Amino acid sequence: MFKHLNKDLPASIVVFFVALPLCLGIALASGAPLFSGLIAGIVGGIVVGSISGSSLGVSGPAAGLAVIVLSAIASLGFEAFLVAVIIGGVIQILLGLMKAGIIGYYFPSSVIKGMLAGIGIIIFLKQFTVALGLPDTYKIIGGSISETWDNLFSAFTEMSIGSIVVTLVSLAILLVWSNILKDKHKFFNIVPGPLVAVVFGVLYFVFVPEGSGLAILDSNLVKVPVPQNASDLISQLTFPDFSVIGNSEVWVAGITIAVVASLETLLSVEATDKLDPRKRVTPTNRELFAQGSGNIVSGLIGGLPITQVIVRSSANIQSGGRTKASAIIHAIWLLLAVIFIPVLLNKIPLGVLAAVLLIVGYKLAKPSLFKSMFKLGKSQFLPFVITIIGIVVGDLLIGIGLGLAVGITVVLINSYKNSHFLHVEDSAGDGKHIKMTLAEEVTFFNKGAIIKELNEIPENSFIELDVRQTKHLDYDILEILDEYAIKAKNRNIDIKIVSRIGTVKNPESYKEFFTVDNKLINEI
Repeated sequence: MFKHLNKDLPASIVVFFVALPLCLGIALASGAPLFSGLIAGIVGGIVVGSISGSSLGVSGPAAGLAVIVLSAIASLGFEAFLVAVIIGGVIQILLGLMKAGIIGYYFPSSVIKGMLAGIGIIIFLKQFTVALGLPDTYKIIGGSISETWDNLFSAFTEMSIGSIVVTLVSLAILLVWSNILKDKHKFFNIVPGPLVAVVFGVLYFVFVPEGSGLAILDSNLVKVPVPQNASDLISQLTFPDFSVIGNSEVWVAGITIAVVASLETLLSVEATDKLDPRKRVTPTNRELFAQGSGNIVSGLIGGLPITQVIVRSSANIQSGGRTKASAIIHAIWLLLAVIFIPVLLNKIPLGVLAAVLLIVGYKLAKPSLFKSMFKLGKSQFLPFVITIIGIVVGDLLIGIGLGLAVGITVVLINSYKNSHFLHVEDSAGDGKHIKMTLAEEVTFFNKGAIIKELNEIPENSFIELDVRQTKHLDYDILEILDEYAIKAKNRNIDIKIVSRIGTVKNPESYKEFFTVDNKLINEI
């Protein structure tokens, strides 16, 4: 693992500087103590990094879980929420042992993209109070029009000019760094933009005099524990309250964390493996086991849920990381920062983290994504949009459930349409020669479409039913054809069946025809 330390050590420093503001920012977006984000980053690097089979993946707190965490903490409290994190970790370990690493393939891409976009929109919207320097509990939108106006006026009078300045300048630094300077010189790739924004924020707080109209208030700064020694650091940890283990809400939150964290991890694994210059393949079942182990440890000591995250993983790859050592060492840097420079961390304005999260939220729900999904057609765009609306208006589970329902409906409609091919080859007098070719697989989903077509065939017609490509024919379809055989005689319709085992005209029973030596046609 330490064979390429000359590459992994510099990469770990870059990843550390990217991870530090993200760990703090995601904790802020989640409504959790900021220290919990750092704990998750440390555990994600050391515990998950040691167990995982991913060479370049970096794990830590993820923006994709922020909405779930925010809701769960609000309803359960932080100590009870930590129990849900542990439950989620146990479920992930079980999924890994059951070789469920392919679970991500069973969720439509449109729903997953909609989930991430919906989360991005919520993260983006929730940062405005932080950017304005208002308390986390401040609600701009009230229950009525008059209350809304009162809250807006109150926000205008209570906002901090200093926080607004820091947020705007930090946004400018991040955008210019990533969109312009990154392509100008190698230096701008080595030094990450978030680090520059953090340095600016600290310098602004230090040099703008207290009491000035542009000053940063203490309430608008990062707050992490400042331990005096090792025992003091341990005393700052928050431990789970296992007395709530029988609470159904805790289990629902745990299952939700397990499912969403696993999906986000598997998506990140797929993306990271594609970016890996050596094209190494991460064992997904082992990855679920590693993530579950990390979440158990994180929950036990007061950390946020963990997933593999593409932002830190891609930073690791772009910085020349070769092995998992870079992920582990970046977590050691985080641990050292918590131990030796907590006072410096507490000089970071929350406006800097708000700027980082505004960029994260925008990237998850950027307009180009909506445009590309729209171009893919209704079958992709509808589940995508419905998922987003469900998440923003309701919650994550509602959004995913609605998106899946729409996706399944689209599949059923397409299955209804694609069960067969009907072609009128020629007309002779009042009769018609019609060829109907059944699909490779015809199930009860296709009953409606087939019945509709058969009922519209005019009298005195000749039908050629081609089943040579059909490998599976449901018993429901055989019953339909048997019933139609009687109707066909009454309407003077001749039928010829063409199959791989020969042809037959006007069969008395399709069930008998499709059975040879007691085997259905899909077994022949």
